[in-house]
Amino acid sequence: MSESHLRDESPDPAEAAATGESRPEHQDHHVFVDSEDDDWAWRRRIRANPTSAKVYRIGVFALGLVVVVVGILLIPFPGPGWLIVIGGLAIWATEFERAQSVLEFVKRYVRAWEGWIKRQNPAVKALAGIVGIAFIATVLWLTFHFSGIPGFFPDGLENWMRTTARI
Repeated sequence: MSESHLRDESPDPAEAAATGESRPEHQDHHVFVDSEDDDWAWRRRIRANPTSAKVYRIGVFALGLVVVVVGILLIPFPGPGWLIVIGGLAIWATEFERAQSVLEFVKRYVRAWEGWIKRQNPAVKALAGIVGIAFIATVLWLTFHFSGIPGFFPDGLENWMRTTARI
């Protein structure tokens, strides 16, 4: 077994005693995962060396962090902000079990919301759409109100935003 990859699981002592399994000599609440459990040969090679495994995990964490932060910054704007955040979470989930459980939680609730919306009548679907558009419009208005109108906007749009939208 390789000590280069750890799972954040603490086996139940009663279950271990019943199956005859013993805990590793280390008393740190981690179960060692055999590098052969990984389906990708390149990751098995990385995990075979403790130093490269640690560098790889740090790299995955850093990449996931950048993607999550960019996604969070994009949430207020129309577009795929939440999708980018979930993508960063998926990157983390390749190495970190806590991220895997959060990703499963998100997927479960997004599917439940999607199923609920599909079962609703057209009036409720339209209301949900209107509420979503109103939320996005409010976030955009607040963003432009406090940060200003970008200089690259066409003059006609900028004039409309200053007069009609009162930004």
